[in-house]
Amino acid sequence: MYLPPRPSPFSATYNMGVEGDKTDYRKWLEEIPARAGEMLPKLRAWCAMPTPSLNADGIGKFVSLLISEFAPWVDTSERLSLNPWETIDERGARIRKSSGPALRCFRRLEAPLRVFLGIHTDVVYADLPNGTVPVREENGRLYGAGAADAKGGIAALLLALQAFERSPFAAKMGFEILLNPDEELGSPGSLPLLGEAAGRNHLGLLFEPALPNGALVSARKGSGNFTAVLRGRGGHAGRDAESGRNSLHGLAEFIMALNAFAAKHPGITVNVGRIDGGGPVNRIPDLGIARFNVRVETGGQAKGVEKFLASQAAEWNAREGYALEFHGGFSSPPKPVEGRTKDLLEATIQCGQELGLALQASPSGGVCDGNKLAALGLPNLDTLGPVGGNLHGGDEWMQIASLAERASLTALLLMKLAAGAIALP
Repeated sequence: MYLPPRPSPFSATYNMGVEGDKTDYRKWLEEIPARAGEMLPKLRAWCAMPTPSLNADGIGKFVSLLISEFAPWVDTSERLSLNPWETIDERGARIRKSSGPALRCFRRLEAPLRVFLGIHTDVVYADLPNGTVPVREENGRLYGAGAADAKGGIAALLLALQAFERSPFAAKMGFEILLNPDEELGSPGSLPLLGEAAGRNHLGLLFEPALPNGALVSARKGSGNFTAVLRGRGGHAGRDAESGRNSLHGLAEFIMALNAFAAKHPGITVNVGRIDGGGPVNRIPDLGIARFNVRVETGGQAKGVEKFLASQAAEWNAREGYALEFHGGFSSPPKPVEGRTKDLLEATIQCGQELGLALQASPSGGVCDGNKLAALGLPNLDTLGPVGGNLHGGDEWMQIASLAERASLTALLLMKLAAGAIALP
């Protein structure tokens, strides 16, 4: 398959807005509410499909279904296997894991303006039965695994794409779609695909859910997932109390030091999500493992965290009978709102005003693939999915009315971009 080289930033044709644009875009949006109603039963079925990040079989079945949904609106589609990535098991050993396939589609690769459209197929429900929760509708909301994050986003993308492709503006724009299966893990396997996409598109639109109050996300914190492996010295809890080195006691000390470090640096937050190790209470444990997440506002803070962890490793490795090592790192750099990303956000808010939406933008501590794309040089807006809340929990919800609303917003934005009616210098 021919893939075009990295484009230069917007050509002059698309660098100029149209003063007083009088084009009637609304007529191409009129069918979206009805089509959203037709989409809802499909979305309910999607939410009932178990697609946790490591459920390769479930994701594979979901991708097979989505290939047929996108087929009428794209030129080519391909199912891509991702490379496995390294992680640490509950015994502190290095192992490799993999997720299901990604779906990548292309349309009009030779168009002078190319847009990346992305969102993920995986959800955070690995610890629930079958990786899903009961799907229900209540008080104008759809509840279910991925209802908002991000199967609702896939539905919004598809509805917007259908409207755009029916419009006369479609011939002027090409796009690339990537539905990746590992975003909730930090996209360890799909990062190369994101890098390729950043190199051959002008801008990106991602369909993460809007905030519960309907706001778009502006700036995002950076995020890193880490694993601390602390090894001590085992022994009998009574006979070897003096000579043993309790790894869990040591791990607790490290966690308190980590929390104290974050408390001294506003903007840095830490969350220890899981601890492994130990056994019988009359045996001194020789292995403790803590998995934790760190969020930062700046690249400087990320370097500060890395320096702190290095100092902790040096301190513990100098203690007799202990050894501490860290795995992982910052996979999502902070995403500031500046340059063409800021221009894109402002243009989207303007499109919302034309549709009667009083859109606001707020910073978020959450991260997504938009962080990575921005760091790779691709300006992007990453919350064009429907309004939703209680993400990653058994009561996750999507505001049903917002599905058509946000699809209309995206379709209008695409049409204006294709028509050259939005200035993105």
